Amino acid sequence: MFRRERAIAALEAKSGRFAGYDARLRDALAAYEASLRELASFSAAEIEDRLQDVPWPGARPTVEHDRYPGIVLPFGQAWSNHQEARAWAKEILTGVPTVAVDGSQITPTKEISVPVGAVQIGWFVNPHDAAQGYVKDIHFEVLPPDELAEEDEEVAGFPDWRVNARRFCLECAKLVEMMEAARDAEHKPVCFFDGSLIVSFAQHMLPERQRLYVDAVTRMLDASTRCRVPLVGYVDTSYANDLAAMLDALAGRRAPQRVSDGALLRARMGWGDRSTAWICAREDQVLPVDGEKYYERVCLLCLKTTADNPPVRLELPRWLLEAGQLDRVLDVIRAECVVGNGYPYAVETADAVAVITMQDRERFYRVFQEFAEKERLPLRSSRKAMSKTNRRT
Repeated sequence: MFRRERAIAALEAKSGRFAGYDARLRDALAAYEASLRELASFSAAEIEDRLQDVPWPGARPTVEHDRYPGIVLPFGQAWSNHQEARAWAKEILTGVPTVAVDGSQITPTKEISVPVGAVQIGWFVNPHDAAQGYVKDIHFEVLPPDELAEEDEEVAGFPDWRVNARRFCLECAKLVEMMEAARDAEHKPVCFFDGSLIVSFAQHMLPERQRLYVDAVTRMLDASTRCRVPLVGYVDTSYANDLAAMLDALAGRRAPQRVSDGALLRARMGWGDRSTAWICAREDQVLPVDGEKYYERVCLLCLKTTADNPPVRLELPRWLLEAGQLDRVLDVIRAECVVGNGYPYAVETADAVAVITMQDRERFYRVFQEFAEKERLPLRSSRKAMSKTNRRT
């Protein structure tokens, strides 16, 4: 049970450590602010020259740095009320399809004797055309024991990683399918991937597991490039610090506390403002593709979508910048955030379609129990599981 007075006492006992963290963060931000001001005085060529001995400095400049040395590009629009903002958003979105895919999963539990997992992905297609209806749909897939077990594991070992990887790969594959379908469309959709296109989280995995994630993302990038369909990796709360890493590399320092790019740019940005685009050059241990990191095909930038929170991180295929389509796509993202009150409406809707709640999990296990009885599978529940069920009913 939770006891409020004990939690308060525990927090107050270590209050100084929280205050110390805030002070260190302020000092770090001040140092990076000075580096940002110095960065504005360098040309892209000078930055590249200074980084020539650093293989992976975090980020590298694009053509935008010389065009906009101030790092932040003002949005340039102002409204008196939300009604005006929505009118602008409607004008931007009319006739421009948006697509979003998200997923959820049920991982195996030790509380039943037969391992089973499940993955559900949901998608939302909004044509923004009164003559066409939107699409909401799901794909549900079960992972039986032989798709969960490792060859070198004991019978009892059924890891969650296969379920998580299957969800990720299905989300990517669905977006590839949709981009391929829109290859010859008159109005190309803007496709949202809810998460990062840079899979640094996979660096701690075995090589064959890393490859699943890298292959899934590179197939999305390939499809976007080939079909000329915009793809957006949308990260609402990002602690990535690629720009800060580049500033450290330029200064020849190892910062004791590196701040996130969102925190670094937050004070400089108002609603709708965005940073210049940078090429991702992150240092991590993710496997290369054909001898090179695919990260160099990805541009990153920050976009302010709410008045109070830090900017979000966007990751987009580099071809969008090179083809002069970046600003158009960013307006679509802003418009989606107006409709979604700070979060892209398409992504929000796909999440609502895909989500599997705790109640859904319990329903799934009841269905699985009925299936096991029908198939005469030797299914047993642990005493702990039965106790939980009895307490909750």
